[in-house]
Amino acid sequence: MNQSQYDQLFSFIWNIANDVLVYAFNKGDYKKVILPMMVLRRLDILLEPTHEEVLKQKKQLDESSIPEASQEQVLFGITRYPFCNTSRFTMKSLRGETNPIRLKQNFLEYLDGFSRDVQDIIEKFRLKQQVDNLSDAGRLGSLIEKFTDDNINLGINPVLDKNGNEKLPGVDNHTMGTLFEQLLRKFNEENSVTEAGEHFTPRDYVALMADIAVLPIADCLRSATYKVYDGACGTGGILSIAEQRIKENAAKRGKQVKIDLYGQELQPETYATCKADLMLSTNNVNMFTYKHAGKERERFFCGSTISNDGHPGMKFDFCISNPPFGTPWKADMEAWGLKENEKDKIADRRFYRSIGYDQEVRFVPGIGDPQMLFLANNVSRMNDESEIGTRIVEVHNGSSLFTGNAGGGESNLRKYIIENDMLEAIIAMPEKDFYNTGIGTFIWVVTNRKETRRRGKVQLIDATEIKTPLRKNLGEKNCETNEDDRKKIIKLLMDFVENEQSRIFPNEEFGYYEITVERPLRLKAEITNDGIAMCINDKKYKDFQDWLSRLFEEMGRKVYTNFNIFIEDAKAATKKHGYKWKKANYEALMKYFAETCPEADIVLDDDGKPIADKALSDTEQVPLLYEGGIEAFMQNEVLPYTPDAYINEGKTVIGYELSFTKYFYKPVQLRSLDEIAADIRSIEENTDGMLNKILGINS
Repeated sequence: MNQSQYDQLFSFIWNIANDVLVYAFNKGDYKKVILPMMVLRRLDILLEPTHEEVLKQKKQLDESSIPEASQEQVLFGITRYPFCNTSRFTMKSLRGETNPIRLKQNFLEYLDGFSRDVQDIIEKFRLKQQVDNLSDAGRLGSLIEKFTDDNINLGINPVLDKNGNEKLPGVDNHTMGTLFEQLLRKFNEENSVTEAGEHFTPRDYVALMADIAVLPIADCLRSATYKVYDGACGTGGILSIAEQRIKENAAKRGKQVKIDLYGQELQPETYATCKADLMLSTNNVNMFTYKHAGKERERFFCGSTISNDGHPGMKFDFCISNPPFGTPWKADMEAWGLKENEKDKIADRRFYRSIGYDQEVRFVPGIGDPQMLFLANNVSRMNDESEIGTRIVEVHNGSSLFTGNAGGGESNLRKYIIENDMLEAIIAMPEKDFYNTGIGTFIWVVTNRKETRRRGKVQLIDATEIKTPLRKNLGEKNCETNEDDRKKIIKLLMDFVENEQSRIFPNEEFGYYEITVERPLRLKAEITNDGIAMCINDKKYKDFQDWLSRLFEEMGRKVYTNFNIFIEDAKAATKKHGYKWKKANYEALMKYFAETCPEADIVLDDDGKPIADKALSDTEQVPLLYEGGIEAFMQNEVLPYTPDAYINEGKTVIGYELSFTKYFYKPVQLRSLDEIAADIRSIEENTDGMLNKILGINS
């Protein structure tokens, strides 16, 4: 399908909404009708040629008392697809019914005639809920007429004229995904709605991800079954193109492969479109279920990947995803029965790893962004037994590179991936490459089977300028990664050499020690009347007045620059006057009778060790590759300026972060003074000497 044909198809469907639904439905509800009807018509077209044969076979099966559950497999053999319809109707045969009551009844019978998996699609779209509205508004017949118009083809096969020439091209899964996403975006724009976090993956971007996943290991493909998984599968475009890439490259090498697809999607309408499109591309009647650990499961699961794992325990060969980013995942915490501050109680093994017998490292990020949870989910799917292992190709925004402190979930996941030598590359992509967000994106390439030459190393690729401008913007998208662009990026990845757009680093380059630098507490102290007044006004110390008065008699005219001696004298005076020394006495004296003083002596604890001044505590990042390590860093960067500083050894943690700006920064070349002066002279000439007049200069 060329661009002109695509534009005509898009306009036709868009005009259906404007012609049929206008005034009868709110604009915000257009998509609830148009999108499921598109999907239904795609399925319907494929069933038309075998409909009569299916009805005949259905009658024979009923007469033979064959159970309904067993009939589907027989009927699928006739349709040659994993679905069928046993009602009396096709969508075209519903046309022409003028009685609105009968039309509604017939249409509902038509919907009920579909097989189990299509019923799931109809339910996810909530299409039956719209039938009443369409019928009441008198628009059901018009809608059916439009979708069965001979000038539109939503089927996967082309429509031919009487001479066998192509009249209307077929709509493949990838085009259908683009159509679905563009319509949804336009419906939202018309209704002033934005769906935060839903950054649909353009087809050109999907093709690049598939190339990145498959081409580097294409020579390792064998005649075998490969499992491909997308935990945020949307309309299924990534899965379809990945399947196509694997088969193409296997065939070039004389291999015969079988591809099993698995996916999960949160949005019911998107899930339904994905499931329907995958139905169209196979004659595998068992493609939607599989058995694992003795249980039958759905290959494509509708629900949150984070809190409702549809494929528990499954391992995959390829995990390719564009997860949502920048959207809170509070609903998942609620689904687990947890509060926002209880992330440490998440028990799902995908999101933490045990270390030794009594420690664990957690990968749970901040509540405002789930993308690192999707990456952790994919990492948990890695297959350690196959020759190619598992290749993860996942799209993120820039925050995944650096957010989170050392010891936090985001940093822990980066640390786990890099220290286990699984990060092959990260590719920086152009801005405005997506439909409804202008931000730059990054493709993570993670694998547990690195090539020998890549071991211990990470490649960073700057592909921000490898793009082709679009003739016309699609929402925010103003450029594409066409086939030539993809070849350039893949060449950078597979050549694995350093140049202006490719940098290679040892794993340790991205790690750092986060050290806590302390300075000792230095206090001077004095018993004063003002201090006594403030202390006894504190409810915690209101009974201390008599005790403090005795201390004032003993110590009141002396300023101590050694707080430890001050405390010893206070203890002696307390004992002398018959009072019992308590922890609260120490606290009161420190709070109301002491203040920091740089010239005072260091305050020591009971073990004779310096007490840290919390106000002066600071953290520093020491690169793992810093020559001489932490000790050299202290000697070079800290002690020359604060000689009494020391490291709190118990708080040292290792973190990881990546910065593309650090390695690919291109400074803007400043203009020369001559160029600036020439511009000023040009402006002055254009204003006919006005500048001289303003400044009072004679020409």
